[in-house]
Amino acid sequence: MKREAAPDSDDEMESPTRKKRNAENPLSKQCPYLDTINRTVLDFDFEKLCSVSLSHLNVYACLVCGKYFQGRGNNTHAYTHSVEQSHHVFLNLSSLRFYCLPDGYEIIDQSLEDITYNVKPQFSVAEIKSLDVKNRLAIAYDGSSYLPGVLGLNNIKANDYCNVIFQALSNVRPIRDYFLAESNYTAELAKRPPGDVMVVLVQRFGELIRKMWNSRKFKAHVSPHEMLQAVVLCSKKKFQFTKQGDAVDLICWFLNAMHESLNGTKQPGSSIIYKTFRGAMNIYSRKLPPVEAVSSSGVRHRSCLCMKFFS
Repeated sequence: MKREAAPDSDDEMESPTRKKRNAENPLSKQCPYLDTINRTVLDFDFEKLCSVSLSHLNVYACLVCGKYFQGRGNNTHAYTHSVEQSHHVFLNLSSLRFYCLPDGYEIIDQSLEDITYNVKPQFSVAEIKSLDVKNRLAIAYDGSSYLPGVLGLNNIKANDYCNVIFQALSNVRPIRDYFLAESNYTAELAKRPPGDVMVVLVQRFGELIRKMWNSRKFKAHVSPHEMLQAVVLCSKKKFQFTKQGDAVDLICWFLNAMHESLNGTKQPGSSIIYKTFRGAMNIYSRKLPPVEAVSSSGVRHRSCLCMKFFS
């Protein structure tokens, strides 16, 4: 017997009556299973796919074992997992809402805010401006210390040449400040044609930058898995993380691809990439004596054109 396809979102399928009943449920604010949450196994850097069906629709994270499952209704993978393993607390990775399964009620508790922040870190304008002022070590949940923005990226197989590019760009101040605020580029991505895969490259890079500068992490490292998949997809497998590549070739392609994805043109300042990296050339000339003129040292003067490149 085939399992019925799960809807795109359980939240969308809920009736107003059921939502009201969940909100009025006394267990919503006093869930007895919150102490079973294991933050040491939570890792939200990997692709949001169900570990059973491999579907990216309506995915929930089990906050007890860290695995991803689809759906929360009866006969779904998350529901089955909660019954078989007695794991009860789940997080919808799209809506960032917590649920207790198999009971199905929503959990409302302020103590879970650190989990949603690690799924989707957010920075205010004031926090972005203070990054270069508050340059101090942070302590991860597992007790390890790290410096936000200067932490390790996992080497999945042969992606070290990609990691150095991501780490370097994450510390270029204009690039960092631009991508730390998602609102800076959402309007530009909305202008892209429907189904444009290049949008994923910008989205994943923004997510990676925010995770690298997160000062409230559970672990003192980041896995660039989703970012690497976006690079493989958008470069049409020219750059892969299963074999070594040239970092210079990657950064040349990456900057141009990001510029085009942000609707950049040949006009100066048309994207944050051009504003930061294009630079300018200053050309100036000076008048020299005629070629026939010879200096007292016997050296003939030559005309010259001076050029200086500056970023």
